[in-house]
Amino acid sequence: MNMEQLPEVLVVFIYAMITAVATGLGAIPFFFKKDLSRRLLGWAGAFAAGIMGAASFNLIYEGLEYGMPRTVTGILVGLTFIYLSQVRLNSGEEIAVGELSGADAKKALLIVGVMTLHSFAEGVGVGVSFGGGREFGAFISLAIAVHNIPEGLAIALVLIPKGIKPWKAALWAIFSSLPQPLVAVPAFLFVQVFEPFLPIGLGLAAGAMIWMVISELIPDAIKDAPKEQVAAIATFAVAAMTAFQVAVG
Repeated sequence: MNMEQLPEVLVVFIYAMITAVATGLGAIPFFFKKDLSRRLLGWAGAFAAGIMGAASFNLIYEGLEYGMPRTVTGILVGLTFIYLSQVRLNSGEEIAVGELSGADAKKALLIVGVMTLHSFAEGVGVGVSFGGGREFGAFISLAIAVHNIPEGLAIALVLIPKGIKPWKAALWAIFSSLPQPLVAVPAFLFVQVFEPFLPIGLGLAAGAMIWMVISELIPDAIKDAPKEQVAAIATFAVAAMTAFQVAVG
């Protein structure tokens, strides 16, 4: 049985699952380079910040196509959510994520949580796109899958220097994208219900990611590498990610 013979709901789920699995591919470079010097850690953090920054503004631009007020509302909701999450994580309770604990575990939880929020919006986008036909939905899904690879790299760049093994970082990256297949099917079945919330979801994810870049990734990178190098690498990553998004979009 080929894809054309499968029920439409199953096709939506399969394509959305492909977008989730693609996120794990971002960890592949770390299977070949495992030991990072302190300066390389700073460079890695700067590159992750640039990737996430460019992705954030791409989400905002997508949201603006559906409506500015809802997109801005989403950004403010994302800011509020991530701020309250940070306050909660700093409340004094000891947490652990795999072999990580303390501050490293909190940062790992934040990055995975922020990217999971991002995935909800992308899942809605996949489901809504299939409302325009199977070919259009497949195109959007594959474009999102390609976008997800550098976002998986951003997750790996944060987790692996803190002690997470590359294969576990790949699994965490895939885990952060699991909302995509879970949300894509209901979004496809109930397009008219989900579509008005898409710009809010895009803005929410963007707001949370921008906060993460400014509050966590850049300050951490500056601790490990000269700020001029961090700024240069982050700016280069923004330019590269923007060019990449335009090329595959």
